Amino acid sequence: MLKVARLDVISSGARRRWTLDEKQRIVAESYAAPRQVSATARRNGLSASQLFTWRRLARDGRLAEADGGTTFAPIVISPEQPEAADRSLSPRACAPAVAGRIEIVLMRGHRVIVDNDVDAAVLARVVAVLERR
Repeated sequence: MLKVARLDVISSGARRRWTLDEKQRIVAESYAAPRQVSATARRNGLSASQLFTWRRLARDGRLAEADGGTTFAPIVISPEQPEAADRSLSPRACAPAVAGRIEIVLMRGHRVIVDNDVDAAVLARVVAVLERR
């Protein structure tokens, strides 16, 4: 039997670096059921406050690829004609919907209106530029 006279535990003191995929997976896991933030944080070895920060970043659209990777956002389908009360919001709200056009509202408030036959590569470049501003 070997006796150990002294055992030193050396810690690097470095913070753990979470990959974007890990952060997104943990945030999604925390939304699985009500009151899952603390349990999810404990299971993954981070504080609940850090998880709340990641959830806020995800909600604001800032927990995404920094290199401009393609991401998807939920869409909202609205009625063809705006309600009478909504017509006072903007002059454009009174314009009739044009068949074959798509209106894209980006996270930072930019709006892009394109025909349905737009080149996807060109549209992707335009959206990437607008999201950086």
